[in-house]
Amino acid sequence: MKVIALNGSPRLLGNTSNIVMDMLDEFAREGIETEHIQLFSYNFITCNDCRSCEMRGDGRCIHEDDELNSIMDKMREADGIILASPAYYGTVSSQMKIFLERAGLSFETGDLGLRRKVGGAVSVAAHDGATMAYSEMVNFMLRNQMVVCGSTPQTVFRALNSPQYLEDKGAVKAVSTLVREMIWTMEHFQKK
Repeated sequence: MKVIALNGSPRLLGNTSNIVMDMLDEFAREGIETEHIQLFSYNFITCNDCRSCEMRGDGRCIHEDDELNSIMDKMREADGIILASPAYYGTVSSQMKIFLERAGLSFETGDLGLRRKVGGAVSVAAHDGATMAYSEMVNFMLRNQMVVCGSTPQTVFRALNSPQYLEDKGAVKAVSTLVREMIWTMEHFQKK
């Protein structure tokens, strides 16, 4: 099994990145292969709703030069997908937003390449927006017919500077719950 995490934070060692690394460590301890993709390493072109993905129907975006399609291919191959983003101004980061729009249209109007993949979301904000960011990422997964795992409480952190996320004990506990739920669901799907 393999889990990939798409991280929308521009900070390599910020709260979001550290949470993702903690999650991937938990998966790795269970023998699951992991990959951490920093979306800010890419210069994604914005979506202009050209609908070429719909006309082609192959689940690929017409823009081949910015590696979005290669990330989408990795998502197709993975068993589990984590979307993680800070909320700087009320919702997901700008890089995550571009990714969700382009990948979402390409998957949704093309091959439904994420159908029945197992997903989870994590968001972080100093004050406002983490719940909205979480909801936006979960909505992306639901629209792409993924099986979304949750936790109690949600994996919504309140933190400003890293490692302040560790002070949010409820959200830290929720991350472990989310990991366990994703593993259980992926194992269940493998048995079928």
